[in-house]
Amino acid sequence: MKLSVIYNVFVRDFRKQKKRIALTLLALGWGTVSIMLLLGFGEGLHRQLTTQRMGMGENIVVLWGGQTSIAYKGMGKGRRIYLMPEDVDYLRKKIPDIGRIGGEMDRWGQRIQRDSVVLMEHVVGLMPNYEQMRFYIPMSGGRMINDRDMELRRRVAFLGWELKDRIFGTENAIGRQILVNQIPFTVIGVMKEKRVMGNYSGMDEDKLVMPLTTFQAIYGDRYLDNMVYQLDNPEQNESVEQQVFEALGAKYKFDPEDDRALALWDTIASGKEFNNVLVGIKIFLGIIGGLTLLIAGVGVANIMYVSIKERTREIGIKMAMGARRSYILTQFLIEALIITFFGGFGGMSISYIMTEAFKRVPIESDVLEMMGRPTISLEIGIIVIVILGVMGILSGLFPAMKAASVNPVESLRYE
Repeated sequence: MKLSVIYNVFVRDFRKQKKRIALTLLALGWGTVSIMLLLGFGEGLHRQLTTQRMGMGENIVVLWGGQTSIAYKGMGKGRRIYLMPEDVDYLRKKIPDIGRIGGEMDRWGQRIQRDSVVLMEHVVGLMPNYEQMRFYIPMSGGRMINDRDMELRRRVAFLGWELKDRIFGTENAIGRQILVNQIPFTVIGVMKEKRVMGNYSGMDEDKLVMPLTTFQAIYGDRYLDNMVYQLDNPEQNESVEQQVFEALGAKYKFDPEDDRALALWDTIASGKEFNNVLVGIKIFLGIIGGLTLLIAGVGVANIMYVSIKERTREIGIKMAMGARRSYILTQFLIEALIITFFGGFGGMSISYIMTEAFKRVPIESDVLEMMGRPTISLEIGIIVIVILGVMGILSGLFPAMKAASVNPVESLRYE
């Protein structure tokens, strides 16, 4: 069977049914635009929210001391469990599956001064590996605190980008002096701006970060406010959590099964649930768009049924001259696919142009920054092509089967 012959027959039918086929192509294009834009919106939302969720850190678990709820080895319940700075090295040695681990202390409402600017801000003492764990990435020209700062208890400060603007405005902050509770500090870096969807101890952009050892020397704190550890293999999160309870339980004498002795925020587990929700949203949006496309598929089937009715005599002549039923079936099936292809291709092209144009429109909006912009990915293109292919086959299959079942003798008498 020559495709050129089928194409010529399709063009002939198009000329005879211009309005009907044009409206069907328009419906197919509209349905394709609908499903692609909805899936594109879902993809943009997924990427943006994932980026914001990852802004707090990838594969991290936040750990706090808690209060025992089970009596253990002669010790009553209700004891407070406080985390110590030495617990960082303790857990690192006890649990090899932990990639990075660090502790932090913080104070709110601390006096920060530069010349006539006086602010009451959030001050945090951290370890250097927070640069990798929590994405405390410095802007060009600056740096995060390092191991040498920790060893020498240097009075150096790493500023969140919003805090830097409140203190220095548009001026360069690197190398400048500020006072923290009347103690001079040198600014060594400013955090690169990032989007963070969640937090556990205040927003990163508002923090003044100093070495943990410096914080201890100034404030005299003995206990960590919390610890953060990062896993190289996120699939081990539940196993590592159990090991953390066992290790700290052995040290602080509490039952490892006491889930209130320590408090955990497992961002790995919550991230999986978050991804499942986003996938559900994308599927829901895809179903809505798919229903719009289904209506266009009904239009394709209607066109094919009308075409078969008008060409009944032609089908009978072909079958009387020896054409096989498979030939008739394939001919009408390919015609349905051609209609679907042209309508779908037009819709996909329009969708891609619209999303790319929208990305280039400079719109400043917090909502847009939170929700992201519609994005057409390769996966979306493949999904839509598969849907169009299946719909084209189904839309043409039943009319084609009807055409192939025509009785040649009766069809020759058809007017």
